[in-house]
Parts: sequence; structure tokens; C-alpha cells
Amino acid sequence: MDALLPVFIFLILLIWSMIKIMREYERAVVFLLGRFWKVKGPGIIIVVPVIQSMVKVSLRTVVMDVPPQDIITKDNVTVKVNAVIYFRVVDSQKAIIEVEDYLYATSQLAQTTLRSILGQSNLDDLLSNREEINSHLQKVIDEQTEPWGVKVANVEVKNVDLPQEMQRALAKQAEAERERRAKVINAQGEFEAAQKTCDAADLIGSHPPALQLRFFQTLLDLSSGEGANTYIPIPLELFDTVRNKGGGKNPEQ
Repeated sequence: MDALLPVFIFLILLIWSMIKIMREYERAVVFLLGRFWKVKGPGIIIVVPVIQSMVKVSLRTVVMDVPPQDIITKDNVTVKVNAVIYFRVVDSQKAIIEVEDYLYATSQLAQTTLRSILGQSNLDDLLSNREEINSHLQKVIDEQTEPWGVKVANVEVKNVDLPQEMQRALAKQAEAERERRAKVINAQGEFEAAQKTCDAADLIGSHPPALQLRFFQTLLDLSSGEGANTYIPIPLELFDTVRNKGGGKNPEQ
């Protein structure tokens, strides 16, 4: 009985080493004598030592930062751009067999694609059409990772660092644009005010009583302050009457 104890312990350890537990988000790519056999999991699986081996793969979405890349845009502006990429394994067999390290390969592919795509864009497009560029990056990277069983869900350009000279130039451009808009608005306001004044003049000119009322209102405004002079309006027609009467008399009288 004592002689069988080591054998019994060995069998227990062997069975224990054969039992593997895969979580819900994990899969085991099992090889039989070096050749792909099947993908197992989740739950309890059996892997026979020596003749079988397995590689564990996670199916969860991976969030990976793309390191800052020095990029020369289409209009010859040097910028530093970083991004973030969201991807996950959809085919465990391809992710293990078709590429040595799918995480490293996806990271390198994202960096090279980022430099290539953004190098074909102008600086204005890079700053204003961010969603379109993100969509293009996602499509290009996803097409290249598909043979690896990797699905790229999203790519987001995070920061675009401009040189100090370009930042000052953009600030001056923005300031000039604001001044231009202010001058246009001011000119438009003056034009509308002049137009209204002309309309008012035409309206008052066509109604003489309105002109007299406006004249009286102006005199009232002038005399409303303390110490102001008092103005008495004298119709010009009165001078015409006096002149006519004076012209009809005999000069000898």
C-alpha cells in the first residue's frame, strides 16, 4: 500500500494539471502535438500534458494608447499627434496562428497608419475634420487586422501639438478674423442706420406738419438742460413778408 502512494499522488497531480478553467471572456487555443486542434472555453476544459498545449486569449476590448508621432502634414507643417485605439479579438485561432503577437502588431500598425493617413491631410482638416479622419483611420486599420482575427472598433486622435510659431500664427489669424467680422457688423449697422435716416427724411419731407413738429421737439431738447439758452423759432416766411412790404414803399417817404 505504501508503494502505491507515490503513484496515487502522481495521478492526482496529473489530473489536477489537466484541468483548466476559462473565464467567460477567455478562450483556449489548444494544440495537439504541435498542430491546431480546437478552441475551448469558457468553463472547465481538459488539456492533456505533453501531447497537448494551449494558449489563452482574452476576448475583451483592449484600449491601447498610440504613442505621439511626428507627422508632416500635406501643407508642410510638422505636428506631434497621439491617438487611442479600441480593438478586440473576434477569432482566437487567427489571433494566435496568423500573427506572433497581435497586441504588438496592432500597436505598430496603428502608428504607421496614423503617420500615413495624417501625412496626406492638411492642417486645417486635421484640426476641424477630426471625426472624418478618425473614421478613415478605423477603416484602414480594421481592414489590415482582419486576417489576424482582430476587430478594430474605434480610433480617436487625442492631441495635436503644434509648434510655437504655428500657434502664434493661428492666434493672429483668429484675431484678424474676429476684427474682420466686427468691421463687417459695424458697417452693416451704419448702413442700416443711414437707410432708416433716409426713410425718415423722405417721410417727414412728404408731410410738412411733421417737419414742424420735429423742429419743435428739437428746440425742446435743446432747452431742457440747466442754464440752457432759449430758442424762439421764427418762420422764414415772416422775413419774406417784411421784405415784400418794404419793397412796395416809396423810398422818398
